[in-house]
Amino acid sequence: MASLSFLHLSSATRFTPRATPINHRARTQKSFSIRSQSAPVLSQDELKKLAADKAVESVKSGMVLGLGTGSTAAFVVDKLGQLLSTGQLSNIVGIPTSKRTQEQAASLNIPLSTLDLHPHIDLAIDGADEVDPNLDLVKGRGGALLREKMVEAASSSFIVVADDSKLVSGLGGSGLAMPVEVVQFCWKYNLVRLEGLFNELGCEAKLRLAGDGSEKPYVTDNGNYIVDLYFKNPIKDGFAAGKEISAMEGVVEHGLFLGMATSVIVAGKTGVEVMTK
Repeated sequence: MASLSFLHLSSATRFTPRATPINHRARTQKSFSIRSQSAPVLSQDELKKLAADKAVESVKSGMVLGLGTGSTAAFVVDKLGQLLSTGQLSNIVGIPTSKRTQEQAASLNIPLSTLDLHPHIDLAIDGADEVDPNLDLVKGRGGALLREKMVEAASSSFIVVADDSKLVSGLGGSGLAMPVEVVQFCWKYNLVRLEGLFNELGCEAKLRLAGDGSEKPYVTDNGNYIVDLYFKNPIKDGFAAGKEISAMEGVVEHGLFLGMATSVIVAGKTGVEVMTK
């Protein structure tokens, strides 16, 4: 279980038990608490911005940064652009995880590069779709899961920013999509196999559509399709599930980000909660 610290604004699956994975970051216990007398009522976007601003406090001049994708990560990129423009940060290099993050960062004059040129990243900051008590994640509802996982796996530290609606007791517990990126060739074959793999969890698999009013499939930045898995019951062993998904021919990547986050910053109506390992 992750340890918690707070910055308050106010007063039956078939998988085998999870084995401890090799090379996962060690967990330590940290906690602190700061309270104030009153709390404003914040919108979801304001909560996301609060978490993003807290995460950016860990950024230092000269760092190579992994820049995440999604609505919360966009606030991080905005803040970095602001700090660079005022001279509070300098010599930052960003490695974007999607074309849209690349475009946003470039518009803010954030210097950009690639993993080919910077295979070691100091810090990655990104959002998450689900966060469980072990700081394991579901990511990729924005469609960038492959590049996100590559960049964040190459990072010495990975800070996740989210609002408290993303907290779940078990991965898949939100009932929303857990994405799997698959090649276009015979995608339906893999959709049927993925649904069958999680039949005991009441899984329903759907091909993600482009969302433009047409029936065209969504295509990732890598030219692949996404099969979204919807669970009636949470996944009990994410590592076993991820291993079985990855073993399927034609699967490119899955949205289970396991043992990767070093901390999660969650903004809620009572303030900012920092969950650490």
